Amino acid sequence: MVLESLFNPFMVKKKPWEMFLAGFVYSIVGLILSFIVFREISGILTVFLIVMATIPLLYTTIKNEEELDLRFDKEIFMLKEHTKVLIFLMFLFLGITTALSLSYIFLPESIINITFNLQQQAIINTNNNVQGNITQIGLLTKVILNNIKVLFFCIIFSFLYGTGAIFILTWNASVVSAAIGNAFKAEIAKGALLVGLPQISSYFGAASFSVFKYLTHGLLEMAAYFVAGLAGGIISIALIKHNFKEDKVFIDALDLILISLGILVVAGFVEVFVTPLFF
Repeated sequence: MVLESLFNPFMVKKKPWEMFLAGFVYSIVGLILSFIVFREISGILTVFLIVMATIPLLYTTIKNEEELDLRFDKEIFMLKEHTKVLIFLMFLFLGITTALSLSYIFLPESIINITFNLQQQAIINTNNNVQGNITQIGLLTKVILNNIKVLFFCIIFSFLYGTGAIFILTWNASVVSAAIGNAFKAEIAKGALLVGLPQISSYFGAASFSVFKYLTHGLLEMAAYFVAGLAGGIISIALIKHNFKEDKVFIDALDLILISLGILVVAGFVEVFVTPLFF
């Protein structure tokens, strides 16, 4: 109850930046508790504890969005309101990612190998899937299809559990954090022999490289998943409350799903054709 009450769910659309702090605090607390209490499964337990802290906030938000669907007729107005929700959800994602990335970078290696073991395995599996002789078009197709699969599960989880997509999104945030941490440490290792100002330059260069390498397309992917999760959550709550007046809820949810697919395609192009140009 203490963590839940730190942030007002009725004010997050007006002060979305607070969600960065919320994601950061939830992540640090979850990471510490999971490592102290259940060290062997701390990797997945951290994700669960973060999700537990965010569920009341997200449920209230999605419930409010579903009620707005019934109150207003203009779809363009609803999409503007949903955009406000998307902004605070992205701040939440950035808060979680920042906290876990810093933890990965500064915690001792022994703790990292335990806490981020599952995330490291996920990165290895992802790298193995894209290795080999493959054209850019083939890679693009593979990336988009894989992302659509994640998108589908975001919708299903949200439909079945209301705010279920937050688990998938938090898990992805933890994997991205591990990837950023790995890239950061790899770049630092290249400049390990440097001293003085060059070493400082190498440090900040590594930080920029590791963050932008994964967030260039990662933010677009997360935005798509959040939009899809919002659509599934709206349908779920409407189904529970039997609110299907003039099919407005379904139309709004369908628009959100189509928008999320569009964002996902753009993210795929950025990942395959844009990100490699700079990183």
